[in-house]
Amino acid sequence: MINIDTLETVKEHAITYSINLLTAVLIFIVGIWLSKFITKTTKKILINRNIEITLVEFLEDLIYWTIRGLVFIAVISKLGVETSSFVAILGAAGLAVGLSLQGSLSNFSGGILIILFKPFKVGDKIEVQGEIGKVEDIHIFSTKLTTGNNQVVYIPNGVLSNGKIKNHSQKSTSRNDFTFNFPINENIKNTRSKLEVLVQNHPLILKDPKPDIFIASIETETFSLLVRAWTQNSDGVAVKSDLLNSLYNL
Repeated sequence: MINIDTLETVKEHAITYSINLLTAVLIFIVGIWLSKFITKTTKKILINRNIEITLVEFLEDLIYWTIRGLVFIAVISKLGVETSSFVAILGAAGLAVGLSLQGSLSNFSGGILIILFKPFKVGDKIEVQGEIGKVEDIHIFSTKLTTGNNQVVYIPNGVLSNGKIKNHSQKSTSRNDFTFNFPINENIKNTRSKLEVLVQNHPLILKDPKPDIFIASIETETFSLLVRAWTQNSDGVAVKSDLLNSLYNL
């Protein structure tokens, strides 16, 4: 025969568990809604403040899964599961994963630094690790470049954030140093004057700053003249080609 006290105890436990279960379900539903609402609101605010879209998407995912993780812990805690040991296990697992992914974490932190401090942006022409190319995408772990011969190069962000980056696009103009060699039997003064006329009349060479011409070297059979001229970033190669062609036809 079942004891009345036992029935009362079972009844109390059933009521308590039912309340906890309903509360857990409510926490889950509200938590899921909050994760979506807070994520969308944060994304909208960041976009309105012109934050880099790569960082916006990363923060969106981070906030979304952080809230869901907290909701999960709150739900299982309400159902009577001991969460302290669970959190300790997660912490230990996170440490183990972190140690095994040190390189990836370096690239991850490098991506954050690039997005925050913006040493370059999508569309810029940069030079890094011996590669020169146009930035196509900035991902959280790597940056995608397209080189002049249409090859795609992925540079780890850890390397980018810790190394030297030359940005060819931050300034609209650049100084070009062109060196031209001539036979030693040609008159240096006359050759310099002819080259000066070509430089001054070239439409792609800027007048300010003023271009300069120097004697770079004098050897046994040749001498060299150095032209320092300012152009738009994209015009340097064309200017050198034009000057070479004009000198050849003199």
